[in-house]
Amino acid sequence: MKTTAKKTNDRAGQWVTQPGGFRAFMPKPLPPDPPLLVDEGLQSKLALAERNLGRLDSISSFVPDPNRFVTMYVTQEAVLSSQIEGTQASLAELLEYQASDGTEAQTNDLGEVVNYLKALRTGLHRLEELPVSTRLLREVHKILMSDTRGGDRTKTPGEFRRSQNWSGGTSPADARYVPPPADEMSQAMSDLEKFLNKSKPTPLLIEIGLAHAQFETIHPFLDGNGRLGRLMITFLLKARKALSEPLLYLSHFFKVHRDEYYDRLQAVRTDGDWEGWISFFLTAVAQVAEEAAARAKVIITLLEYDRARLRVELGRRSGMALNLLDLLVEQPIITTQFARETLGKSQPTIDQLFSDLVRIGVLQETTGRRRGRRFSYTGYLALFDA
Repeated sequence: MKTTAKKTNDRAGQWVTQPGGFRAFMPKPLPPDPPLLVDEGLQSKLALAERNLGRLDSISSFVPDPNRFVTMYVTQEAVLSSQIEGTQASLAELLEYQASDGTEAQTNDLGEVVNYLKALRTGLHRLEELPVSTRLLREVHKILMSDTRGGDRTKTPGEFRRSQNWSGGTSPADARYVPPPADEMSQAMSDLEKFLNKSKPTPLLIEIGLAHAQFETIHPFLDGNGRLGRLMITFLLKARKALSEPLLYLSHFFKVHRDEYYDRLQAVRTDGDWEGWISFFLTAVAQVAEEAAARAKVIITLLEYDRARLRVELGRRSGMALNLLDLLVEQPIITTQFARETLGKSQPTIDQLFSDLVRIGVLQETTGRRRGRRFSYTGYLALFDA
């Protein structure tokens, strides 16, 4: 990669006045031209992000059941990414809904989070057959936006937009940002797909940062672009084998630094400042990977401690309790009915098992009711309190 660059206002694309009098942005294909300036400061941030990401990835090799271990990371991401778009559903509400096996009423906000979770899991599964491509993104978008407020509005979940959209404001005339019109958008998405699937010398994390910004600039759907753009980061990390398990999610960082996130993206379009965006993105990766690795270590320690407690307290009866503990890693808010149906045990057996875990201090009853009671693995849940 070249290490010299000259920032120009049209480096990332051009603003073109449209028939309605507003200006829309026409992005240039990636990579940036002139090339990205990878100076000492940016190189240092890249090295730290790569190192922290590698440490996070190494932790998955110490986990007995990675699929169960990553479930709460995925679930929390569904909540946080949806909250950026204005949904009010919480992690506890989503877990309680899952524990009810879908029998409880689903609010619009909760429905959007449930869709995000389905879309994320579907996309990760489809990576076994497809590259990160427009086909994959459209399939995921269809799940993401089906039967939601946005889905009702667009009428075309999974389909690229055929009309002009914008971000902020009430119309393109007063919008914060106006992406390319539909005919130009299609070519831009084609160029992005070629960039993603062409061999290049660009370091992976820089490639992903460039791709995320470009996707948000193109804004190919009428709704759901922010969520899908964040999903794309996860898909690329997994597809490029930077992570063996999907443990890194940037939504919380983007939520905390929301203003800077949008400002950095806009500065790419107005000033050609790719370096400023990439610096921000690498900082996000480094910080979130470090925090995720630290939390993973605490989780592993907690689970080992609770397994030991169950063996000591319950002796020969600990086997079923350990099975329930494994289930709690996926579903830390739970009902006896959910456990009975999942573990395939009788109600009296499950009742005794829950009583044992409450007595030992692993579970806590949270409703105070005699019927419809819920139990929480509170020590574990506290580790995901974002």
